[in-house]
Amino acid sequence: MSFKRILAFSCWLLFACLLVVGCNQANTPNSATTASPTAQTTTLTISAAASLKDALDAIKPIYNQAKPSVNLAYNFGSSGALQQQIEQGAKVDVFISAATKQIDALDKKGLLVDGTKKDLLKNQLVLIAPQNSTNISDFQDLASPQIKKIALGEPKSVPAGQYAQQVLTSLKLADKLKGKVVYAKDVRQALNYVESGNVDAGLVYLSDAKSSSKVKVITTAPENSHSPIVYPIAVIKSSKNIDVAKDFEQFLSSNNEAKNVFEKQGFVWAGS
Repeated sequence: MSFKRILAFSCWLLFACLLVVGCNQANTPNSATTASPTAQTTTLTISAAASLKDALDAIKPIYNQAKPSVNLAYNFGSSGALQQQIEQGAKVDVFISAATKQIDALDKKGLLVDGTKKDLLKNQLVLIAPQNSTNISDFQDLASPQIKKIALGEPKSVPAGQYAQQVLTSLKLADKLKGKVVYAKDVRQALNYVESGNVDAGLVYLSDAKSSSKVKVITTAPENSHSPIVYPIAVIKSSKNIDVAKDFEQFLSSNNEAKNVFEKQGFVWAGS
């Protein structure tokens, strides 16, 4: 066989081999397309009263360990503001209010999933002052000339402010303190005012007071001086993840680790 024929045959053989390899690669499934898909993550948006921030932040990793495919996105604020956001169409899966008023209003408008509204927690209202304060020992001292400013949540939108107003009215202090009251957008801002020393005292939840080393509890408001402090929870009807939202609600209502976190923060389970 001549050299030219050998060369031509070799070229033809090489081309044939390349053609076979190419066909095999085309028919072989791509590893990227055949790899099993990763578990899909569901994001739940939880709108919650500002006083729940520390507790829910501590509960998040506990829930994530039990439900790794669910991501919790928190939206904290005053219960009244959160209610308005939901009414205006905000994408919220679960709402936890610091009073029944806001969640009942949503229920009346048909914005809650039937059967999901329930009482989750209870709390107490306390009178606080900066750690170095020495001139307050009870509620009546708020009327003394030494006390210039007192922080409360805005009663129209902040449940803690509403409870505080009830306490001051019950103790016949509301009129005497009108010129001293500084209103906050939520209970955490009221706490911050006391922490910074911008006010001489404030009325906040026990859970908020326990979260700070910069304030001290002077006394607890008498239970008969205000409405019961209850935190209801419910799933929002517009949620795209209703089953997952119901599962989260059940977790908060029944998980012992979550209960321990709430109690450490100063809350009491409503079912206790």
